[in-house]
Amino acid sequence: MEIIITPTFSDNWLITIAIGDSYYKNWKDNAYPTWSKYCKKYDIGLIVFKQILDQPNSNTWKKATWHKLLAANTMVENNITNGNVLFLDSDIIISPFAKNIFDNYDNKKIAVVSSVQDLPQDLELTRRRISFLRHTHIDEKYPLDSAIFMSPAEIFAYDNLPQFDNYFTAGVFVFNIKNHSDLLKSWYLKYKRGLTNITGGGDQPHLNYEFQNWGDLQWLPYSYQALWTYEISIKYPFLYNPSIRTEELTRHCIEASLYSHHFLHFAGSWSECDMWKIGGFFESKDSKSDASDFDIYLETPVTGKPAGIIKPDKNN
Repeated sequence: MEIIITPTFSDNWLITIAIGDSYYKNWKDNAYPTWSKYCKKYDIGLIVFKQILDQPNSNTWKKATWHKLLAANTMVENNITNGNVLFLDSDIIISPFAKNIFDNYDNKKIAVVSSVQDLPQDLELTRRRISFLRHTHIDEKYPLDSAIFMSPAEIFAYDNLPQFDNYFTAGVFVFNIKNHSDLLKSWYLKYKRGLTNITGGGDQPHLNYEFQNWGDLQWLPYSYQALWTYEISIKYPFLYNPSIRTEELTRHCIEASLYSHHFLHFAGSWSECDMWKIGGFFESKDSKSDASDFDIYLETPVTGKPAGIIKPDKNN
């Protein structure tokens, strides 16, 4: 457990798990610069867990993604016993305009973001675009009809779990150390070594069941976990074409998404999900200037007072 930033006045923390040198380096080089600005802006502590949190020979050993459930107890063992915690997967970029997620958080609840309901775009159309673009531009073996179209109920049924009609991507959730650390650990310990599911032993189907079965959830707006696969397929499909795509163009498109969303998650194992690794977001002179000026403008009151007819100077 590495404490990178300690909050001055608040008890709020942002944590992630980056186990293995390559995961840590990718996070530190490409995501951390946006995280550090967010933490300093809102006085949020930052912790990264670089080591596994369960013993490899334990009968509860599971994939590293599960170990996020043990992070809060590890914090308690290191004398961080109070406060609210935002867990983010390490492949998330934070907008320079992101709001403080803790401002409206109810610390009696666990907060999550739906990936199937209250979206700004049609879900089936988005999934069809993903399937078609992957099939056309990445690998023709990618099927046009696959598990990507499964409903939440079908996913739960596949793993013989009780069904719910909502589903979240487990890369973003908020909890309170005192209220939820033991609860999260109990869900980790409940499932034994050798667990299999639709994600190959990953945490997402079972965490969706446990969180929703527990029931006291706060569903946050989609902008707190916009999914890049949704964004790129609907807004920037040309980035799938390698003859068009450049790092500069990709970076501009990612930055454009960050004007509209607080957190942008590059979840998934296909090549478009690695685009965050180009890094350098809002670091060019123009991007940095635009971001800074727009951030200031957002704090400036507007009146709506008419300014007359204004037309562009066509000579400029």
